[in-house]
Amino acid sequence: MDRRQFASAATLAAGLAFHTDASGQDSAKQRIGANDRITICAMGLRGRGGHVLSTFASLADVDVKYVCDIDETVLNSRAAQVADRKGRKPETIKDYRKALEDPQVDALVVGTPDHWHALPTIHACQAGKDVYVEKPDGHNLIEGRTMVAAMRKYQRVVQLGTQARSGPHLLSAMEYLRSGAIGRVRFAKAWESARQGAIGKPADGTPPPGVDYDTWLGPAPKRPFNPVRFHGNWRWFFDYGTGDLGNDGVHRLDIARWALETAVAARREPAPGLPSKVAAIGGKYFFDDAQEWPDTLMVTYDFAPGYILTYEMRTWSAYPLHEESEGAAVYGDEGSVVIGNSRWRAFDGKGKPVREEKGGYNDVGHARNFLDCMRSRERPTADLETVGHPSSVLCHLGNCAWRAGRTLRFDAATYTFTGDADANQFLTRPEYRRPWVLPSLNDV
Repeated sequence: MDRRQFASAATLAAGLAFHTDASGQDSAKQRIGANDRITICAMGLRGRGGHVLSTFASLADVDVKYVCDIDETVLNSRAAQVADRKGRKPETIKDYRKALEDPQVDALVVGTPDHWHALPTIHACQAGKDVYVEKPDGHNLIEGRTMVAAMRKYQRVVQLGTQARSGPHLLSAMEYLRSGAIGRVRFAKAWESARQGAIGKPADGTPPPGVDYDTWLGPAPKRPFNPVRFHGNWRWFFDYGTGDLGNDGVHRLDIARWALETAVAARREPAPGLPSKVAAIGGKYFFDDAQEWPDTLMVTYDFAPGYILTYEMRTWSAYPLHEESEGAAVYGDEGSVVIGNSRWRAFDGKGKPVREEKGGYNDVGHARNFLDCMRSRERPTADLETVGHPSSVLCHLGNCAWRAGRTLRFDAATYTFTGDADANQFLTRPEYRRPWVLPSLNDV
């Protein structure tokens, strides 16, 4: 990777107490006792970020000292909601770095668009704060890898917002797979068909009053404001999002990867790890609008020493594959398991149903697990390094293969595509807009 693409984060860290030491875990334990309250700053408060804020504010042992957003209307509304819930209005800020300077803040909760996941996570780790960050782990593969490097260097607890990892019915499904009931496993599948709509092709305009649009763009290229490149629809554009593969698909891929690894481990066979090859076919086949990412997509991941995971997505037609509009399945020579959002079902080798359990995701439990791990310094259920990043890698690799238009060979040791300099351009941004520059792995 060309080091000129990355500049030191020194300009961002100037004046901030971004320092910790090898005793970071122990000092965090001393600061946050088992019965102590935890103080957070929540940033990115619209949509999913607003829901995450509400989840944390609902917990009795959490103090929301700061709320941060670039949209004053959203910012003030969320601050009022927290005040109603907690009896105290949080301080409203537009720059999360102010909260990182505050020694009373224990954690940063990040609910921003994808292109604003990496830098706040890295800076929070450098400031000695733990992080809860929504999925995927970054805008691109190198951002995710750099987030992991910061987490490891500063010994922080980082939880990714893949809430299925805390879902009771998901945990029982994995317990069933751990028994080895479906036999020898070599194949898993994930699918996504939540129906989306066209977003049109509106003309450029001006940002809404009270919006700091330049900060919203952050590391992305400077472009005129357009209403469909902003709130809600940013995920469909290369500059800011990761398409539906990184939006909803990351949940399904995470479950499929989890199920595959669990079933393989039941037989004490080699773990799949990261894929060695990835192929993707699809495009914009349905919507005639401004979206850049595909609305129809098939991705195949090939893992050594011999496992296949596939992902199927169409955002224009809801359909019940295995009677689930979105889900994951793992197949063995003695049976299979199909996992949906509210249930899982097991089948024997002839397709006969043998077990079913119902449940759902567990947002509160996922937040609680993060808080508990802040106190214990154990890895959370969606630990960034071992869970969140590997699942996010699948999304980033699928997007790279689709943009490259060919099968790619991925070298997990170097995080590059072997013998394919052209495809390697999709591993990160061509350029990060100053001052929001991603630090190199050595500079985190």
